[in-house]
Amino acid sequence: MRILVCVRQVPDGEDNLSIENGFLSLAESKLVLDGMDEYGVEEALRLREAGTNAEIIAVGVGPESSLEALRSALAMGVDRAIHVQGDTYLDPLCIAQVVARIATMEEATLILTGGQQADWDSHALGPAIATWLRWPQVTWVSQLSLEKGVLSGTHDVDDGREQFSLPLPAVVTTQQGLNQPRYPTLPNILRAKQKELRRVSLTTYNVTPRLQILGQKRPLKSQVQRILDGTDAAHAASMLVDLLRNEAKVLA
Repeated sequence: MRILVCVRQVPDGEDNLSIENGFLSLAESKLVLDGMDEYGVEEALRLREAGTNAEIIAVGVGPESSLEALRSALAMGVDRAIHVQGDTYLDPLCIAQVVARIATMEEATLILTGGQQADWDSHALGPAIATWLRWPQVTWVSQLSLEKGVLSGTHDVDDGREQFSLPLPAVVTTQQGLNQPRYPTLPNILRAKQKELRRVSLTTYNVTPRLQILGQKRPLKSQVQRILDGTDAAHAASMLVDLLRNEAKVLA
C-alpha cells in the first residue's frame, strides 16, 4: 500500500514577522515543518514499523521554501517526496484538490495530514481532501493502528474521546499527543539526499485559486471593549451591523 503525508513549511511560532508594502514578508523569518504535519509523518513511519508493508510519500504544495519541509520528512524516513511548485497563494480547498489528484495517481489508500494548519489556523484541509476523493475520514486522532486494511483507534470529539474503526481508503488528521516525532539522525539526513524528490509545476493540475489576498497588516494591540446586550436579539444584531459599518469599516 501507499501512504501519503501532507507537509507544509510555516513560520516558526516564536519568530517575528514583518509587513512590507502591505503584505507579509517571510524573507527574514525562520521557516519550519508544521508541527501538526510532523505528527502525521511520524505516525506513517510507526504504522510501517508496526508491520504494515507501505511506501510513504510526502507531498508539499507551495513555493521553493516548501522543499525544506519535504527534506525534513525524507530525513525522518519517508521514502520519496513530491513538490508541487507554485508561488500563487492557495487556500486549503485548492490544495486539497491537488493532493486528491496525486493520491489518485499514486494509488494511495491512506492520507495523513495535520488537523490544523499553523499559518491558516484552519481545520479544512483533511476534510476537503476526503470530500474530493469521497473517502471516509477521521479527525483529531489520538491513537491509531492498522491491521488487515482496517484503521482503528481513538479520536477527540466535542465531549471527549471516542473509539473508531473504518476500512481503507481513508483520510486521517493528526494532532499533538498522537506520538513524539523523531529527530532525523545524521545517517538518515545523508540518505535523504539520495531519495527521490520529484518537482511538478502547479499548472499541471489546472487549479484556480479561490482566494485573493488584498493586503495584510498587524493586529491592533488595543481593543474596543464593548459588550452588546443580547436580551433583544434583533436590536443587538442591528447595533452589531452599525458598529461593523461605521466603526470597524468592514461593511459597505
